[in-house]
Amino acid sequence: MRIRIDLAYDGGGFHGWAAQPGLRTVQGELSAAAATALRVPSVDLVCAGRTDTGVHARGQVVHLDVEPDALARSAGRSPDPPLGALVRRLNGILPADVRVRRAVEAPDGFDARFSALWRRYAYRVADTPAAVDPLTRGHVLAWPRPLDVDLMNEAAVLLLGQHDFASFCKQREGATTIRVLEALSWQRLPSGVVEATVRADAFCHSMVRSLVGCLLAVGEGRRPVAWAGDVLAAERRDASVAVVHAHGLTLEEVAYPPDAELGARVELTRARREKA
Repeated sequence: MRIRIDLAYDGGGFHGWAAQPGLRTVQGELSAAAATALRVPSVDLVCAGRTDTGVHARGQVVHLDVEPDALARSAGRSPDPPLGALVRRLNGILPADVRVRRAVEAPDGFDARFSALWRRYAYRVADTPAAVDPLTRGHVLAWPRPLDVDLMNEAAVLLLGQHDFASFCKQREGATTIRVLEALSWQRLPSGVVEATVRADAFCHSMVRSLVGCLLAVGEGRRPVAWAGDVLAAERRDASVAVVHAHGLTLEEVAYPPDAELGARVELTRARREKA
């Protein structure tokens, strides 16, 4: 059977999601905990989005496959249903900076990565002394200059839609940089923190942090609004676009289609994206 796990973590103590020899990663911690909880030699995990070093998650989604008998045995004498017992056992094994929020049997055709419709991230910036809170310094970027939210929203509109985002991505051999950016907007919260909401069908490496870096340059007045569109149109990395620090970024939510459409979504996502 396939199990869907909803996961949250503080990325500050991890070298990203993906397992790496000799480094502490979210995948490494969770796979080891799952193997212990399920009493199996090893567990393979697939996640919705591979977060980079220092990036946080409230809404990460993971799937794993397990024999039903192994799941039943893993519950031991627990009065909880097997999946409820699994959540309790995992959270008892995992360190405090990783929490399993729920575990459910996945519907037929579900794939945490390829079934996803979109991923939503938030990036948070404190741009005034009053908004800088030392208690949230691991999750909010402290910015030394005031930002104009209206200008950043004007520039963000130029980036929406399906484009080749090569200007905002670290190119990987054989991988496309064509993405559909569905939403990109900024708001100032009551706390004074400026928050970006970024949603796309998928993201390439460093894309969100590069988009944010571009718009911060506009927001502080160093670049005109039109510059964001010029950078996008160039379709090549621009050294003047800063890749902002990872700790301001959080994966907030991953959306999936109705169960009957999961298989079709997998096929569509696996197909290589091409320009419209």
